[in-house]
Amino acid sequence: MVEAGCAVVAPDLPGHGLRARFADSWWTRAREPGDFASHRSPLGQLSLEDLTAAVVSVVQRVGHADRPVVLVGHSMAGVVVNRVAEAVPELVRRLVYISAWMVGAGRSFADYQAMPEMASTEVGSLVLADPAAVGALRIDFGSTDAAYRARVKSVFAADVEQQLWDAAAHLLTPDTPAGVFAEPVAVTADRWGTVARTYVRCAADRALPPAAQDLFIQEADAFTPGNPTRVRKLATSHSPFLSQPEQLARLLLEP
Repeated sequence: MVEAGCAVVAPDLPGHGLRARFADSWWTRAREPGDFASHRSPLGQLSLEDLTAAVVSVVQRVGHADRPVVLVGHSMAGVVVNRVAEAVPELVRRLVYISAWMVGAGRSFADYQAMPEMASTEVGSLVLADPAAVGALRIDFGSTDAAYRARVKSVFAADVEQQLWDAAAHLLTPDTPAGVFAEPVAVTADRWGTVARTYVRCAADRALPPAAQDLFIQEADAFTPGNPTRVRKLATSHSPFLSQPEQLARLLLEP
């Protein structure tokens, strides 16, 4: 992207990257796995609006009415992208959802969990604690259990070279705030619905099934029939930025 002349900003969401926080039991989880399965997350109080406000702040710093941004969201960040575009549609030229939760207006992430389109997701087998009890969706990307690590890779990055995934997994953190999944995503046709959007559909995704991705696209198009989603397809897992970075970059560069 930078080679193509684009200015790129990749902020960490609250609770992620350098803004991550860990339950004390994360450090002793190999010896005392029961504690890691029950200890409350320090991220438990973070809400969808906290994450949205952080990204809105970045967009307001780098975007202008005469130079709006292309806002990209992957996976869970789709709900954040929705809310940011609702807040500052004049600063966003296009939304790009990479196998992301482009949830329907007024619905929450959690509303989709029991739908048949989500039946094939394999994420549930990786969750190490009750999200309601610990305040987070807890997946240990750095587990010392080799079999568990192999399942994590299979779900999120089956087509990614092992050494590359090992390096990428060290950048991931175990807890995602549970509140983000429960909050309804309020968007309107005359704000979020006016922004052009692209959905990158990942056909071999075991985390967010293609059927669910298709459902998000169908719901969005029904909500804003005058502004249909541009769909681009990749035959990848949930992590195309690792398995097919050049192809993904070309999609992001489309006008």
